[in-house]
Amino acid sequence: MPELIHISSPGAPIFFGEPGNPLVVIIHDWYGRLPALAAFAQSIASEGLRVAVPDLYNGVATTDADDAELLMAGLDVGISLAEIDDVIADARAQGSAKVGVVGFSIGGWLALLHAQGGSADAVVAYYASLGPNDHGVIPAPVLLHFAEVDEWGPGEEPDVFIERLREHGTPVTEHTYLDTVHSFANGSVEDKSNRRAAELARARTQSFLATHLLD
Repeated sequence: MPELIHISSPGAPIFFGEPGNPLVVIIHDWYGRLPALAAFAQSIASEGLRVAVPDLYNGVATTDADDAELLMAGLDVGISLAEIDDVIADARAQGSAKVGVVGFSIGGWLALLHAQGGSADAVVAYYASLGPNDHGVIPAPVLLHFAEVDEWGPGEEPDVFIERLREHGTPVTEHTYLDTVHSFANGSVEDKSNRRAAELARARTQSFLATHLLD
């Protein structure tokens, strides 16, 4: 089994952009905070945003799906949501008036779950949804990026999830990317990534966040 990757600033968020700018919290997927996420965060910050990327795995990451599954299984959802809350509270204390949350896979699930608390002004989720037992009202615009080929549990299918969002009155925009699989936007996982689709999704994410977070 491949060894885990030990990352910089273990257990702490890394930041991009100027304090006081509108905040974007980026939540990593089940592989952890791999290097490609920093490039994504820097691109988002270039729009005039403050970007925070928490480390929910306390200093480790992987490019191996089996290892990722084990790491995700050990994730404490309550602690993860509290860490997102702490990042947002600190940013608001520094002057960030608006907040966006972006998540990938399990991070997208966490972003959608967290947004039900009402602290986000915009939410972006990559290849993620909420099942009926987790789904409540999300009082913020939502942007969803889906792979063409993916697997979903009962009630988690994109069309079912989107229908529930719209029933609740949540503004939602969705895109599905041809010739992609789950994790297509993770440039650190070469056998899953699709650069063309990832760049298009990033551009759409930047536009969406700018519309809802910047005056």
